[in-house]
Amino acid sequence: MNNSNLFKALFLIAVFSLSSCGGEKKTEEKIVRPVQYQEVGFLGGEKIRTFNGTAKTDKIINLSFRNNGIITEFNIRLGQEVKKGQLLAKLDNVQSRLAYQQAVSSLNSAASQMNTAKLSLDRTRSLYEKGSASLSDFESAKNSYRTALASHESQKRSVDIQQEQIRYGYLYAPEDGVIASVSAEIDENVTPGQNIAVLNAGTDMEISLGLPESVINRVKQGMNVTIDFSSLAGKQFNGRVTEVAPAVDASTSTYLVRIIVTDPSEEIKTGMAANVTFDFGDGESTANTLVVPAKSVGEDGSGQFVFLIEGDEAGNGVVKKQYVDIGELTSEGFEIKSGLSAGQKIATAGLQTLLDGQEVRLQ
Repeated sequence: MNNSNLFKALFLIAVFSLSSCGGEKKTEEKIVRPVQYQEVGFLGGEKIRTFNGTAKTDKIINLSFRNNGIITEFNIRLGQEVKKGQLLAKLDNVQSRLAYQQAVSSLNSAASQMNTAKLSLDRTRSLYEKGSASLSDFESAKNSYRTALASHESQKRSVDIQQEQIRYGYLYAPEDGVIASVSAEIDENVTPGQNIAVLNAGTDMEISLGLPESVINRVKQGMNVTIDFSSLAGKQFNGRVTEVAPAVDASTSTYLVRIIVTDPSEEIKTGMAANVTFDFGDGESTANTLVVPAKSVGEDGSGQFVFLIEGDEAGNGVVKKQYVDIGELTSEGFEIKSGLSAGQKIATAGLQTLLDGQEVRLQ
């Protein structure tokens, strides 16, 4: 092989080698292992449960007429304070007034018939006593008078009833309170029982909420609770359980519980969302005792440890082997005497495959 051919062969080999090396270059993908975790909490945390409810006054009255007609007077405004006996609204009462007038006319007619029957009875009695009238005539006169008297009494009751119907066209405040909602207007035609407004007449504020069957047997009347409202940040109120439903509500599959706010405030309004916290503990002081799940604690030649998860950027973190001093084993896990603080995140599964300093993804 001459020099020219040798040079060409070496050149081709070099090009082939370079292209082969370039093809073998790969980017190694970084694998981040998912890990289950839990925040370190206090012993008894499962005994503290919070449920959502709604605030309302303990006495809510739906206002309505007991008669039908067109509203001719309407003295109801949203947020208005009213006093017991105050006139709130009035109907035209056309039908009731006509019925009343007819009843009065019938009463006058019955009174006239009764008087006539009374005069006839007196005359027949006098003739009977003189022997000029028979016993049957006397008995017939007495029966006619009894019938006329009964008719007169019946018409009197009818007048009273129709007069009451007229009064049903006037709506008075049944209690002192505040108008919470209005659902009618002047000149509107309403029917008996139709809700035209809602009156908050209670002096106390209560919370209504539904509890699941898993906790309902631990709730008793007189039980003390704490209450806070998302709309009243930083403020907490005390409450007491007043009612516990004995049967489940079919529409919500929960048991209705009512709680009275024992230190009410004017800031609490009907309809506000409330968070009610129940303490189902046994009363022992465990507020400062940390606890972690038993499965999160491992052991090696240096003692017991947990994998502490540090950092939480985009759901990722790094595990650190953290030695701890454990106490008694409780139903909630191991008590922690030292080595951890509340709120820290620890791995709760797969300890045997984790390494100190390993990057993980929280799940």
